[in-house]
Amino acid sequence: MRALRPENKSPWTFFSLVFILSVPFWLLGPAAGRLLRNVIPINLPAGALQAVNPTLAALILARTENGSGGVRGLLKRAADYRKIKRKIWYVPVFCLWPAAMFLEYGLMSLAGAALPDSQFPVLMVPAFLLLFFVAGACEELGWQGCAFDRLRGQRSALEVGLILGAAWAACHVVPLAQASRAPSWIVWQCLGMFPFRILIVRVYNNTGRSVFAASAFHATSNVAQFSFPNYGSHYDPFIAWLILTCAAAAVALLWGPQTLARYRYARAA
Repeated sequence: MRALRPENKSPWTFFSLVFILSVPFWLLGPAAGRLLRNVIPINLPAGALQAVNPTLAALILARTENGSGGVRGLLKRAADYRKIKRKIWYVPVFCLWPAAMFLEYGLMSLAGAALPDSQFPVLMVPAFLLLFFVAGACEELGWQGCAFDRLRGQRSALEVGLILGAAWAACHVVPLAQASRAPSWIVWQCLGMFPFRILIVRVYNNTGRSVFAASAFHATSNVAQFSFPNYGSHYDPFIAWLILTCAAAAVALLWGPQTLARYRYARAA
């Protein structure tokens, strides 16, 4: 029997597995989150540990469908940096989010927002980068390394980005609520995941579908957010959403709408 190509497999099994695996982390609740904050100086709930779930779901499917070889193949993709032939893509991967946070700080200052003195935690950045790269790889091995290929088929890159963004945002609602975020904060943070995921898809496509590139891009977003004054305490998700939306729109305008809206993947023979 001929094996199905990834684009001919249903993505909904992956999404279901991710949500089922997330439930135990959500049940740990804010009490475990307080223990986590004793280890790192940022507001992360216990539910944030669900970052491993996209990879767990992808590994379950890889093992079921392709055996141990599928598992090894998936895990190797976490270090597939050799796929990145055009090194210019390292610029948005490592610079877009820091630039967005500098812009956000400037806009908030111009608007007269009450901001503390900028205290950039330089010594924490390497630790943040390592921590969030591991977390980002756990997420992107699932979202891009597994779900993306199952979704692409005849969908546009924009459609794939929006579907992945919706699932990704839904997974974050409970952890953000457990972190005692205001409802409006949660709404804007989740909405920001849509243009961010569209940009991740753009980076992924243009780096030879490199999970490493997607993971590094994901990691720099977290490093930049938690390097914002006082470990992200004054980060405004509404302004971040606005900046990311403008960035995603600029990509379509500068490189043509086919890059996000009309580009179609050829159906595999």
